[in-house]
Formats: sequence, C-alpha cells, structure tokens
Amino acid sequence: MDADDFSAVLSEVRRFVRERVVPLEAEIDEKDEMPAEIREAAKKMGLFGFALPEEYGGLGLSMYEEAQLMFELGYTTPSLRSMFGTNNGIAGHVLMVGGTEEQKAHWLPRIASGDVLASFALTEPDAGSDPSTLTTKARLEGDEWVINGAKRYITNAPLADVFMVFARTDDEAPRTRGISTFLVPAGTPGLTVAPKDHKMGQLGAWTADVYFDDVRVPAEALVGGEDGLNRGFATAMGCIAHGRVHISALMVGMAERLVDESVAYASTRRQSGKLIGSFQLIQGLIADSMTDYYAGRATVLEAARGFDAGTDLKVGPSCTKYFASEMVWRVADRAVQIHGGAGYMRGVAVERFYRDARLFRIYEGTSQIQQVIIAKALLGEAARG
Repeated sequence: MDADDFSAVLSEVRRFVRERVVPLEAEIDEKDEMPAEIREAAKKMGLFGFALPEEYGGLGLSMYEEAQLMFELGYTTPSLRSMFGTNNGIAGHVLMVGGTEEQKAHWLPRIASGDVLASFALTEPDAGSDPSTLTTKARLEGDEWVINGAKRYITNAPLADVFMVFARTDDEAPRTRGISTFLVPAGTPGLTVAPKDHKMGQLGAWTADVYFDDVRVPAEALVGGEDGLNRGFATAMGCIAHGRVHISALMVGMAERLVDESVAYASTRRQSGKLIGSFQLIQGLIADSMTDYYAGRATVLEAARGFDAGTDLKVGPSCTKYFASEMVWRVADRAVQIHGGAGYMRGVAVERFYRDARLFRIYEGTSQIQQVIIAKALLGEAARG
C-alpha cells in the first residue's frame, strides 16, 4: 500500500478505536457482546479483509504493515480484533495458502467484506497444543466427504458462516501427513454449535465447541481440491505462523494501553499527601513496563520483516509470540499493582486487561510450545537426545 494511504488507514483506525470502542469497553465486557454498530463500522473500514489480497477485495497489507495496524487495534478490548481476526488470519489464510482459484474467488471477496464470517476449526478436546493428534475424520463416499468428530474453543463459532475444518483423511499416513481441510458452511445437516463458552476474560469474543455428526460436503469442499488431500497440517502450520506475529502485535498494543493507564493513575492518585508517581518504587514499575513494551514492539517488527521476506517463518513468529505474551502479562500485573486496591475492582480498565492478557500465554500455541519450537529449531538432532 502507498505510504500515504497506509498512514491514513492507521489514523482512521486509531480514531475509531479510541473515540468509539474505548468508551464501550466496560459495556462489552459486562454484556459479553460486541455492539452491532461497531461490527458494521469495522466492515465499512475494511477491517474484515486488511490482510487479504486486493484482488479479492482486501487491503493487501504486508505483515509489517499489519503489525502496525494491530498495534492500534490492541489498544482496546481484544474482542474487537477477534471479531475480524480469523477472517484475516488463520481462517482466511487457509484459502490464501491452500485454496484452489475457484475456492478463492468464491469465498475470499465475501470474507474480506465481512459478509461471511469464517472460523478455523482445528483444536479438539484431546488435540490442542499438538493438533497432529486430532481425531475428527473425513471419509469419501462417492462424490461426498462425510465428517465426524468434535472441535473445541472455536473462535466465532456461534456467529460463523463457514468453518475451515481439519479432519484426518488417511489413518495410515504419519500423523502430520494424513490431515485435510474442508469448507463446511454453517447450517450443513449434522453440524452443531454448542452454547458459547463462559470465559475468564476477552468477553465479547465468542468461542464454542462444534460437533460433526455424519456431516456431508461435496468433493469440491476439500480445500485445494485433489492437490490438497492430506496437506491440511502443513496449511494449518503456515496459517498459525502468520497468526503468531499478528497476535503478538495485538499484545504490544495492549501493553501500550496498560502503560498509559499506569502513567495516568500514578500522575493523579495521591497517597500520604503525595502523587504516587513521586515514589521511586512506582517509578520502577512504570519504567519496567515501558521497557517491556518497547522491546515487544521492536521484536514484533523484526519478526514481521522476516515473515515478509520469507527468511524466517518459524523461529521468528515463535520467539515474538513467546516474548510478547509473557511481556504483556508482566505489564498487566504491574498495572494492577500500581493501581493498588482499585486495580482489583470491576469497571477499572487494568482489571479487565489483566483477565484479557492471561489468555495470550495459551492460545496460538502456549509459551511452553513456543519454547519447544525454538529450541528444536536451534538444536536440530541434538534436541532428540
């Protein structure tokens, strides 16, 4: 995107986030729902397709540009980003990475516009950090695939129009090579979405279990057509690598907000007749959080450069996801500490962000999984003992 045009996009998103969404954060958290007017505004701004190619109606942002956009979106409740994150990220990228030209032409323009909400159905009750162990199966019967199984914690499932479903299609193949991906429209007979989950935080972003009971889809629902058979795991990993940089940038935006909340509170709250910002131990907490934020921002931008260049599609995304998720948790914890008792009260922004931040160390691969990925990439055969 032209630099001036991109600058204008960032400015518009910043105004939207700070003037329209931030004032609604408490309401979104209390009602566990994103207001319809915010959803419609996001559609009009092109936020459902910022990472999708221009030829399909998206903005076509690079990973580096996307990271900067996510810094702005991360300044408010993460449920805003979640509303359109799967369209741009792990769900939309399934088609970008593995779809046929016909599948891309049919689905991507509607996904980019927000007319279709897509869900990424990979995680299962017994296959989370290691999706290669998934047990959902698809068998070919004539010219139809029949899918049976269950998925867990699927983002946007209660609202989704189409699911990108990962299922085992070859029991004899190695675990990572016998998985395929299917496009399953909502409302397909046999597909059931459970009631939305009741979560600790990130309220307004809905997740739910999804069940498949002899769900039948045509042969052309196989992502990638015949060439996509048994290539679903590789597709998923490519999408997740992008998602790790994407979500890391969101965490940096949240860290910036937490620093701002901490500074504002320390600049107005008095204790013992003094502003608490005059106490050196409070100053130390703020300095540590600013340093964490600064390092997180630099780490994300470096990972984004490597992703765009194609020189680092594995270690960089894992490093930045690991660092950013642990970083924003530290910053959130310090923000609560700076606020004292007020930081533990519902209705105070840092209390809500504290709950929201906890999930980042789990999804898109836990911190422990990132450690394993990074170490194995560096150690090679030595990691196997």
